[in-house]
Amino acid sequence: MPDDFRVSITNAAGKNAYPISTFTWLLIPSHISDAAKAKTIKAFLQWMLADGQKFAAGLSYASLPKEVIAKETKQIAKIQ
Repeated sequence: MPDDFRVSITNAAGKNAYPISTFTWLLIPSHISDAAKAKTIKAFLQWMLADGQKFAAGLSYASLPKEVIAKETKQIAKIQ
């Protein structure tokens, strides 16, 4: 996955791959003037990438690969 996250997962190769898949995108500004709001958003995003991943399988979602979590963590750190 490139650093700008542009990738297609539709019709992935593999016997057990689901043919129609997509991501859920969040558009979050890199600068949020309300410091409390920025802190809350960052905390929620960090939860999604850590403890939130524990709920994925039970909800029939795939967990994010560690490499993607690392890229997302770097992006979250840029939010001011």
